[in-house]
Amino acid sequence: MIIERHLSEYVVFSEDSIIEALKRISNNRRGIVFSVNGSGILEGILTDGDFRRWLVQQRTIDLNQPVIRVANKNYQYLEFGVDPKRIEGCFSGKIRYVPLLDNLHRLVAIATNQQGDVKIGHRTIDSHSPVFVIAEIGNNHNGSLARAYQLIDKAIEAGADCVKFQMRSLKHLYNNGGDANDLREDIGSQYVLDLLTRFQLSVPDLFSAFDYCRHKGAIPLCTPWDMESLDHLKRYGMDAYKIGSPDLTHSDLLKEVARTGKPAICSTGMATEREIIDSVSLLKEHGASLILLHCNSTYPAPYQDIQLKYLNRLKEIGDCPVGYSGHERGYSVVLAAVAMGAKVIEKHFTLDKFMEGNDHKISLLPDEFHDMIKAIRQVEASMGQEGERNVSQGERLNREVLAKSLSINCSLELGAVITSSMIDVKSPGKGLQPNRKSELIGQRAKRTFTAGDFFYESDLTSDPVLPRNYEFKRPWGIPVRFHDFKILLAKTNPSLLEFHLSYKDLDFPLEEAFEESYDLDLVIHSPEFFAGDHLLDLCSLDEEYRLHSLSELQRVIDMTRRLKPFFSKSKQPLIITNVGGFTMDAPLPVMEQQRLYEQLERSLASLDDEEVEIIVQTMPPFPWHFGGQRFHNLFVTPENTAQFCRDYQRHLCLDLSHSKLATNQLNLSFQEYLEQVAPFALHLHISDARGTDGEGIQINDGEIDFSAVATQLDQLTPQASFIPEVWQAHKNEGEGFWIALDRLEKWF
Repeated sequence: MIIERHLSEYVVFSEDSIIEALKRISNNRRGIVFSVNGSGILEGILTDGDFRRWLVQQRTIDLNQPVIRVANKNYQYLEFGVDPKRIEGCFSGKIRYVPLLDNLHRLVAIATNQQGDVKIGHRTIDSHSPVFVIAEIGNNHNGSLARAYQLIDKAIEAGADCVKFQMRSLKHLYNNGGDANDLREDIGSQYVLDLLTRFQLSVPDLFSAFDYCRHKGAIPLCTPWDMESLDHLKRYGMDAYKIGSPDLTHSDLLKEVARTGKPAICSTGMATEREIIDSVSLLKEHGASLILLHCNSTYPAPYQDIQLKYLNRLKEIGDCPVGYSGHERGYSVVLAAVAMGAKVIEKHFTLDKFMEGNDHKISLLPDEFHDMIKAIRQVEASMGQEGERNVSQGERLNREVLAKSLSINCSLELGAVITSSMIDVKSPGKGLQPNRKSELIGQRAKRTFTAGDFFYESDLTSDPVLPRNYEFKRPWGIPVRFHDFKILLAKTNPSLLEFHLSYKDLDFPLEEAFEESYDLDLVIHSPEFFAGDHLLDLCSLDEEYRLHSLSELQRVIDMTRRLKPFFSKSKQPLIITNVGGFTMDAPLPVMEQQRLYEQLERSLASLDDEEVEIIVQTMPPFPWHFGGQRFHNLFVTPENTAQFCRDYQRHLCLDLSHSKLATNQLNLSFQEYLEQVAPFALHLHISDARGTDGEGIQINDGEIDFSAVATQLDQLTPQASFIPEVWQAHKNEGEGFWIALDRLEKWF
């Protein structure tokens, strides 16, 4: 049983609308709200079931009327402070929440038999939340408030969510009143008492440390080792209480923590399973929400004694979030715990492992703690979602390059039957996979085939999307290569062509493809990769590498000038480029990014770009380079991107897919991103996006609201041209382009 005293997520005012109540039900994910008047008096309850029953009885539905009109006024309640057993007796298959009222019928708390989210300060801990990382300072400040501040700073810099201390009243805790000189004590107790006497912070100093944590944006927590310490912490107003392993069987302390209404984070080291079960029952009986931490209370803990699989049993016993409090060397066990579902990690933290005190020896240094948190976040990201396996975007890139697909070994007329002998398995994997062969056999050809053509999904569907002429309010085009632009141009009516070049195209004899001039504009997309595995990087601090990149981009500029006469509407062709600034293992600090922006401008200013304009493409946080992922540092954040354009009078190719991925990673509003960046855009790459690395997705198959984006772009950059840049849309003579243009036409 949980007694919830934080009621804001559960409560609506009786005069609030039904729609507001439904929003609250949706947000709290509990299926219930409690309707109170302005004095806090409970007047009714609305559940999902109550709403459905009301809904089916209505001829006309008005969700703006007050919620009290539909709330259930015949509800069961109990007085706040009654025996927990009476509350337990109220729960049933139908009743999962019981309001607890004071003598004026005001809602004071809500009892539930459902363990839900655990809220600690501004953080929610549940099955979907990031791991909550606690830096356990304990007494590693060695009695110095200045060192405590330093530890707090370093823990936050390392990425800790929470900084935890310990509080003891030695006078009340120890049988001998905390006398460190009592020679009758055992040697172990003498050692601990000596350390505690010299290295504890006073209560006011601990309060100052807690305040400093909050000022710095971290959540302070503390372990009370006795009732007097708990009273001090209650007076301070802690967000939760940590119960150390030695106190898991301290029933009176557990009851008092439960009565605070704050979550209890309980370490289970030293305890038998029976003791864990009894303590969990006691805490739940008194209404505490809890988190159980698996723990081995030896310092350092031998790996063979840790028994990490017990985490699974803790989940069953507690029916609550679980975590791991580690005392072993290093942090490899922590990563395994996270992979097993630990949502809280606690590790000891120090500035010097050789300081006096046993905890220093098993603590992590700031750099080690930072590396641990970085690794935790990597493990979290790698876990993904349960259910059906999805092929990642990088895998799709590699699948096309490395896999095989079905092709035809002869010419075939429209309507003719496809037989087994006509089908070969060939690389690359750009068409139907070989396991689809049986689906093709016996089909009638939906198009004319030439020997060597690949089969595609549309060869199995009844209604392939066909190209046509399109109408848009702004200039538009399609991405093409030298070998296919005539084929695609004959199918539709673009106002420009965007040539996507490979490094081999730079040696292409243009007279073989261009016998006439086209009444079109011209855009060039520069290669990223060049001969010798050279990835273009105009920002490189390796001067030889940077100069090589400049010489390759100059070749692109020179070819663009040679192409320009073949496009009569081209006054100053745009050259789109990804300028580099990537890293292999982690993003760069902000100051180093600024240095790269300055290096980039130095590079761009040195190019002979007469008659053309180079525009930099907005980038995703995790770009794909031939099926492998890197970290991008430039043109990801809206502030830095816009600042570069302002500082150096540069323009952009705004890639909507890349930019949406960036805002997902940075937790930014896509609308606000566009407000800052779109005014600098001369050209748009349009495709959909999903998550933080799902780029180039077909329109409407991802997360972008194209209706809202189109309206915004009409205001911010109405003259910018665009192409649909859907990944692999050129296959099957541009089939993906026609689908994208069909879907975009109603908005753009």
